[in-house]
Amino acid sequence: MIGGGGGRGKDELVEEAASAWRARDPRDGRLRAHPAWADLDAAGRQEAWAAAEKLRRLEAAADPEGLSSAARAVLRRIRGER
Repeated sequence: MIGGGGGRGKDELVEEAASAWRARDPRDGRLRAHPAWADLDAAGRQEAWAAAEKLRRLEAAADPEGLSSAARAVLRRIRGER
């Protein structure tokens, strides 16, 4: 495993990689891949991708404006908000 995994199991890594949280590169502010992504094999990455898609749809369904947390983060960034 590239990132070491930190002793976490596949399910934990998939859940972490599927989350909306992403670190920003302090040099240029660009988003980084979640560290758990590097610890997953190809099948685990596909599982994380599918889980993330499902989570974003659930978030959008629960939002009054139909937006996911990722969509809200993008809009805040475009508007120059934090």
